[in-house]
Amino acid sequence: MKEETIERKRIHCIWMNRLRIFLPASYFLLPALSSAQITFERTYGGGLNDIGLSVQQSQDGGYIIAGSSMSFGAGLRDAYLIKTDSLGDTLWTRTFGGSLEDLGYSVKETQDGGYIIAGGTESFGAGFFDVYLVKTDSSGDTLWTRTFGGTNWDLGYSVHQTQRGEFVIVGLTDPSGIGMDDVYLIKTDSLGDTLWTKTYGGASVDVGYSVQETSDGGYIITGYTYSFGAGGVDVYLIKTDSLGDTLWTRTYGDDDDDVGRTVQQTSDGGYIIAGHTLSFGAGLSDVYLIKTDSLGDTLWTRTYGGTGKDFGHSVQQTSDGGYIITGQMNSFGAVGWAVYLIKTDSLGDTLWTKTYGGAFSDGGYLVQLTSD
Repeated sequence: MKEETIERKRIHCIWMNRLRIFLPASYFLLPALSSAQITFERTYGGGLNDIGLSVQQSQDGGYIIAGSSMSFGAGLRDAYLIKTDSLGDTLWTRTFGGSLEDLGYSVKETQDGGYIIAGGTESFGAGFFDVYLVKTDSSGDTLWTRTFGGTNWDLGYSVHQTQRGEFVIVGLTDPSGIGMDDVYLIKTDSLGDTLWTKTYGGASVDVGYSVQETSDGGYIITGYTYSFGAGGVDVYLIKTDSLGDTLWTRTYGDDDDDVGRTVQQTSDGGYIIAGHTLSFGAGLSDVYLIKTDSLGDTLWTRTYGGTGKDFGHSVQQTSDGGYIITGQMNSFGAVGWAVYLIKTDSLGDTLWTKTYGGAFSDGGYLVQLTSD
């Protein structure tokens, strides 16, 4: 009976944390030079909570940012899209959603110069929350929207346009309605119509946070798994073919909680994964970086952080073969949370670290190498 009660409480916490975001109450855009010296910083938002989760430099040298807004829009919270020029000054903003909760987690510029946004919607669709896909033109005006999912919880955390102009979205689906999520992969055509869907996982909770098309036309996914691995939550890596059928899976971690937040195929055909670990490192949680070969076998791992809580949310391989990682930290005497930026060499050894922010909560959710 005690174990059943603990399990119910754990599932309840998972439900409550699906939409919980540990970030400041405004959008924060911070471009930096290769030495991490700030070139400018901008904030965007109104009087309530407005959160940016994804950014990409656009072809015109400006930036496109996606997230959610409680200050603007039609409902309790709307998906929020901001377009800026190269100096971060706002060119236009758009909101998407209905009268309830609607979220934008991921944005990419598309091959036609428009944008694709993935997230979740409570306002539309078949279930309590559905995966929400919005396609816009270059001005942010809606061309079409799609929802995916069943009668319970479905969320899209990452979207990627394939070389053929189609879209692939990864997130979670809860077909049972009791909090036992599976990794959810959706493939659509260029108009957002479903080509196929796949789920991955076991008897417990498994979530996908990041997807990328690989050089062989398949897909690489990372997230976390309760179903497999060494214990607690483990980093989960899934490699599929072009139809979403599993080629192999790997887990990384130990007997505590370890989560993968983003994955990228590296120039050598392997993969780099960033997230956080409670199993290894110096503190309560540390940034966790895992480098694998093309089959997902570990080449090396690194942890970064101090004695507090430090999280890695995004990694990208840089032009020098090293890696740039962002996240948030409250180690090293930080008050509240600070944006955490780490530059490493090709073996994951630290070249430099930087923190950014003020007296309260600041976090970094996505980092990208810019054209300069």
